[in-house]
Amino acid sequence: MRARAIRLAQFPLFCTFVLIVLLIALPGRSELILRVYWLVLAAFALAVLVGLVRRAHPVPKSSTFDLGLRRAPRSQRSLAELEQLEREVILATSTAFDVHLRFRPRLRRIAAYLLASRRGVDLDSSPERARELLGEQTWELVRPERPSPTERHARGLRRSELQEVVGTLERLAASEPRS
Repeated sequence: MRARAIRLAQFPLFCTFVLIVLLIALPGRSELILRVYWLVLAAFALAVLVGLVRRAHPVPKSSTFDLGLRRAPRSQRSLAELEQLEREVILATSTAFDVHLRFRPRLRRIAAYLLASRRGVDLDSSPERARELLGEQTWELVRPERPSPTERHARGLRRSELQEVVGTLERLAASEPRS
């Protein structure tokens, strides 16, 4: 702190030395020389004050507005879940066993959530209403008493069947939530 004060005092001392030299060398311009001297000292004092204020109240690298504009980074967890869902869908198009064992439980959770939140219908306790809202194709996949496939390597879901199921769930998700 003391070294900084000494460094800051050097500039005004230098300006005063220059002032004295100029007053001696140019006695007829003393009024102009004094005005320039005071202007230079005022500018120096202002610069020192600005530096002190900036040190006392540092400017953040980015404002809260800038932070609000940034996109939230995707978490590794959500990417892993998306990759897992993608694998489940691919496997569900391969074999009936994968449809039943891997894809069906996730599909049931999604359907149960959407039915409860959008229509106030419980998938297990109101199967008739759930069947009506989901349609035959989706209901066949999520119904509670759906048996395990007898032939494990039978064909899985066709692309058109998968599109119909996803479309049904999307329509249900797009409907107004139940209050």
